[in-house]
Parts: sequence; structure tokens; C-alpha cells
Amino acid sequence: MSTVEFTEEMKGYVTLGETDFQKGFDQGKRHGTFLMFHLTIVADDVDAFVDDPRREAAARGWVRCDALGGKLAVEEGIFNLFVDTDDPALKHMLYRLYFADGSGHPLTLSGFKLVKDGRGFDLWPDTSTLYTRVLAGHVDAEGEPSAEVTAAGIIRIRPLDFARQLTTFRSRGGSLRDRARALVKFGRLFLGDLWRIYGGRARRSADASAGVE
Repeated sequence: MSTVEFTEEMKGYVTLGETDFQKGFDQGKRHGTFLMFHLTIVADDVDAFVDDPRREAAARGWVRCDALGGKLAVEEGIFNLFVDTDDPALKHMLYRLYFADGSGHPLTLSGFKLVKDGRGFDLWPDTSTLYTRVLAGHVDAEGEPSAEVTAAGIIRIRPLDFARQLTTFRSRGGSLRDRARALVKFGRLFLGDLWRIYGGRARRSADASAGVE
């Protein structure tokens, strides 16, 4: 059994007491309410990860937000890659991080990326933008609709951080061949899903350029 892991950083702004993502980002940016996380995403068994429709992996690391108490350890984290929705053209990337503020009060960072083939070439903004809420307590997905929202905003992967992220992919466990196979399998899943979502627009653009009806 081989694992695959990579490290990701996302940075942006939130507003305490706000529930709307865009308003939280805009006001947080004006007031300097910065929030980021640094996570190592670990798929413990790549074969099981690929076969699981939830595509669930562990997320380990920390959240930083001075308004919440500074650098805060993630006690438990869950990451879901390209989760199906009722819309076949839309998938979600999901993040759920359990941590505590500087006074020890439990909090949950819940975030999602909307990965969808819309107008224009939107692969980068879709896959780099995380709509983020911080919830009071340790809240699972079922409890989220009734949870108290402590803050809301938007955080993003910056291009330089993404370039660094690409250098962090690692596989562990098994033989060298097993580790290489795990990386290839994970990569095929990631790139394959992106092509299924965004490839239709690329094909349509190519057909239009070639005059294909």
C-alpha cells in the first residue's frame, strides 16, 4: 500500500460575524483580517482513495488568523477531491478543519471550491478559490446548516504558492515501483477529472476554430 501527499497553502481575508463569502472577503481585506492555512494532504491508500466516490484524504497542518488567536494547530482535517454533485458538470473540492482559537474555543473551518465548466477558461480561478466559513464548535457536514458562523470570506492559492505545491508531491510505502505507480494513478485521477469538466469547452473551441459544426 502506497500513500500520496502534497502540501498546500491558501491565503485570503475573512470578516468576523459575516456570513456572505464575498462581503467577508471585501471587508476583511479593507480591515486586514488575514486568514491562511498550511496543510499537508495525505491519501493513505491511493487505490482506496481513487475508488472512493468521496475521494477523502487527511489534512494536517495549521490555520493562521490573528483575529482568532494567531497560528492554530489543526486537530483533525478532512479533504475531499472532486466530489460529484447533482450537476454532472460540477464537482466540489471540500475542506473541513477542526481547530481551536487562542482561548481554546473549538472552531471548524469549512470551505469548498466550485469546479465547473462555465463561460471562459475558468480552470485556474475555480481550482484556486476556496469559499470559506469559520463555524463555532467542531461541526460535521450534517450539522453545518444550523451552525453558528463565526467568520466568512475567500482564500486563494497564489501562483507562487501553487508552483511550490507542485514540488511537494510525494509517495511513501511499498517499493519504488509501487510509489511511482501511486503518483501516476493520483495524477491521472486529478488530470482526468479536470479534462472531463473543462475539456468540453476546449473541444468546442477547437471545433469552432476548425469550422466544425
